[in-house]
Amino acid sequence: MSQARIMDGTALARRIVEETAERAADLTARTGRAPCLATVLVGEDPASVTYVRMKRNRCRTAGIESRHVALPTATTTEELVGTLRELSADPTVHGILLQHPMGAHIDERAAFEAIAPEKDVDGVTFASFASMSFGLPGFVSCTPGGIMRLLDAYDVDPAGKRAVVVGRSAILGKPAGMLLLARDATVTYCHSRTTDLSAAVREADIVVAAVGRPRLIRGQDIKPGAVVVDAGYNEGNVGDVDFDSAVERASLITPVPGGVGPMTIATLLEQTVTAAETAAQQGPAQHVRVTRGPRPA
Repeated sequence: MSQARIMDGTALARRIVEETAERAADLTARTGRAPCLATVLVGEDPASVTYVRMKRNRCRTAGIESRHVALPTATTTEELVGTLRELSADPTVHGILLQHPMGAHIDERAAFEAIAPEKDVDGVTFASFASMSFGLPGFVSCTPGGIMRLLDAYDVDPAGKRAVVVGRSAILGKPAGMLLLARDATVTYCHSRTTDLSAAVREADIVVAAVGRPRLIRGQDIKPGAVVVDAGYNEGNVGDVDFDSAVERASLITPVPGGVGPMTIATLLEQTVTAAETAAQQGPAQHVRVTRGPRPA
């Protein structure tokens, strides 16, 4: 069997950002107001600082205004919630990104829920998860949404396929499974307590690795011809899949870096412009459909 084709997230993300920039420019010309993404960072974690800086730089390339709110490490949950509610009420802000992790003393879920659903362009609130699960109007979690765009770009139809999602986080694993289920895949969730993970992975036509453990998924466990999406990112530019062995068995595979990561940011920018367009057309309390609804069972 020949080596897998590489799913180039960098190239696809570049096209999405270019299209997003055109939409942003058109909206700015029509309304006199550029789409605005507010980024909120608690503390000075080096990785988080880097991620936020990168996202703000990408905003500029897409014609999106970036408004950064830096809060001290000692910020309380109540103070953070207050900041997020103020941004949610600000009509000049169209999207809100709360960088995580935020520190053990912060109630992360309370903070996320302070973000108005129509500005939840990162797809982290209960409302966004419900929308993804039920195929309702709303915003998708950015990494799972980027994964679905990659699958579509490479003509991977999940319908009828067995998909295994390794990981169950609220903003990656769980919504990824919901989006695949909405596209008629048969979805299995695996996690740290799954018995015989290898056996589950060997049955998968589509593998989404999102557990945060380097090279956990081995090539020998990949079903020949499977599609492998590595959403993990670990120290040393290593994903959750052992790429060198998996590429020998998969039909399609994402690299790390250059696969899922660029798609996450592209989806964030695209959804920010969508939020701004919706606010301009219908008012800030309205949503637009950005997910495909589930078909009847």
